[in-house]
Amino acid sequence: MKSMLHEPSLGPIVGHTTSSSARLWIRGLNGNDNSRAIGVAALFKNGRYVAGTVRYFRLRREFDRTGITDFEGLDANTEYTARLGCTLVNHSDYDEVDQDDDVFSKLPPAKAWVDDLRKLPAETSMARFSTFEQKANTGFSFLFGSCRYPGFIFDRKRSDRIFKSMAAECSNENANPARFVLMVGDQIYADLLGKVIPIGRADTPMEFHDRYNDAFSTPNMRRLMSSTPTYMMLDDHEIEDNWVAGRVHKDPQKRTLYLMSMAAYASYQWLHGPQTYGRKLFYNFNYGGYPFFVLDERTNRIRDDVDKVLEDNHLLGRPAKNAEYQGQVNLFCEWLVAQQKVVGDLPKFVVSPSVFAPNAVDAIKDKGKYRDDAWAAFPTTRRQVLQTIVNNHIQNVVFLSGDIHCSNCASIKFKSKKPKVRALRAYDITSSALYWPFPFADGDPLDYVHDSEAEGDGFDVFEDGSVIMHYTSKGFQQEDNFSRVNVSKKQIEVKTFNRKGKPLDTTVLPL
Repeated sequence: MKSMLHEPSLGPIVGHTTSSSARLWIRGLNGNDNSRAIGVAALFKNGRYVAGTVRYFRLRREFDRTGITDFEGLDANTEYTARLGCTLVNHSDYDEVDQDDDVFSKLPPAKAWVDDLRKLPAETSMARFSTFEQKANTGFSFLFGSCRYPGFIFDRKRSDRIFKSMAAECSNENANPARFVLMVGDQIYADLLGKVIPIGRADTPMEFHDRYNDAFSTPNMRRLMSSTPTYMMLDDHEIEDNWVAGRVHKDPQKRTLYLMSMAAYASYQWLHGPQTYGRKLFYNFNYGGYPFFVLDERTNRIRDDVDKVLEDNHLLGRPAKNAEYQGQVNLFCEWLVAQQKVVGDLPKFVVSPSVFAPNAVDAIKDKGKYRDDAWAAFPTTRRQVLQTIVNNHIQNVVFLSGDIHCSNCASIKFKSKKPKVRALRAYDITSSALYWPFPFADGDPLDYVHDSEAEGDGFDVFEDGSVIMHYTSKGFQQEDNFSRVNVSKKQIEVKTFNRKGKPLDTTVLPL
C-alpha cells in the first residue's frame, strides 16, 4: 500500500537552536480548502531513532501551510538528524476552528510513521544540525550575509552558487565549521525592479509566497538551511524599496501591500526564529555565552516626510513615554546594559540590517542625511543608543549590517572632552551582497566615508559636544560575498569570501 506520507514541499529549515533544543520548519502540501495539513517529524542520533520523539504538528493555512516543531531536552554540542514529512486530513467545514488533538485523532499514532519517514528522499526531508555549546570557551564562528537578488531566468543558478560555498564553511568536514548563519535582510526581492517599475512586483498573497518558494527552493540554499541553524531578519525588499511605516497610513494600497508582505514574512522567516518578544519581529538569542540582538529596523521606521526634521525620525519606532509601554529602542538599550553586567567585555552582537557606520558620503550634508536609508537619517535613535553605550561603559558592541552591496569593517571610537571616561570600542561589520548583478548601480566603495574625522562626519553623542563618535572603515568589497566571523576572547577575525568560496579579505578587530 502506498504511504500517505509525503516529503515537504519546502524545507526543512533548521531555525532557532540552543544547547538543548532545535526548532525545525517545513512547508506542507497545498491540499484543498477543507483539508488540514499535518507535519510529521522524528529525531535520530547516530542513525538511530530517538525513542519518543516522533510527533505531529500543524501546518496552518494562515501561515501558508508552514509550521514548526521544537525538539527539546537535547545534549549540548551534539549532532542530530531529523526526518520530516507531511500529510493531509480532510475536513467537512472550511471555517471551523479545530483543536490540534482533534485533528491528530483522525490519524494513526505518530510512531507508526517512523519507517515511512526513513523512506522519504533525504535531500528534501532530512535536517541535520548540531546543538550549540553551553560555553564557547575557545571561541566560535558564524556566517552572515544579506541581499540575495533572485536573478532572471538566465542567472538563477548563479544567484544560488554562493550558498554552496557557505555550506562548505559550515560542514563538519571543515576543520572549524561555522555554527550558524545570519541572513540580515533582503532574503527576497518582492519588488524585482524597484517600487516604481511594476514589472515583477509582488502585489498578491500568492505572489509573495511564490517569491519565498522560488528563493528557498534553490538547491544550494535549501541544502544550507537544512544543515545549519539559520536566523533571519527582514529589510526593505521583503516589502518595498526603502520602506517606512508612514506609507501604511497614506495609501490604502500600501497598507494592503504591507499586510500581505508581513503575512508572508511571518510564514517563511519569523516563524522559525526565537520569538523572544511575543509577536514582535525583533528578538535575541545566545551562543555559548555570547549574546545577539536582532533589530527590526523596517516595520516601525518613522520618517518625517513633511517638515523633513531629522530629529523626528525614529529607526526603531517611537521611544517609550513611560515605564509601562516600552518601545523597541528602549528594550534594546536595556538589553545592552544587562549584557554588559552579565558577560562583561565579551562582544555584544547586534544584527542591524541598516548600516550603523560608515555613512554614505552624501549623508555628510543635512539634505543627504534626510535622503539616506541608514542610521545617519535617524540621529535621535542613534544618539539614544550611543548615550546608552557611553553612560553605561558598554564595551565591544558589534553591529552586523547588510543592505549597501559593499562589504567593509568600521572601527568606532569615542573622542571625549570629559576626564576619566573609559576608552570604548565598537564595530560595524557589513556583509553585502550575496548576489547583486548590477554593481554599476550602487555599492561603490568611494561612495562611503573611510575616515569620519578627516572627512567631517563625526557624530555628537551628547548635544553639548562633550563626546563625539568617530570611525574608520576598511576592507571594502563590492564583489558578491559573504562573511565568516571568527570570535575569540582577544579578537574578532572577519574573513570575506566570494561566490565561489575564494577568500577576498581578512580584517582583525581587537577586543
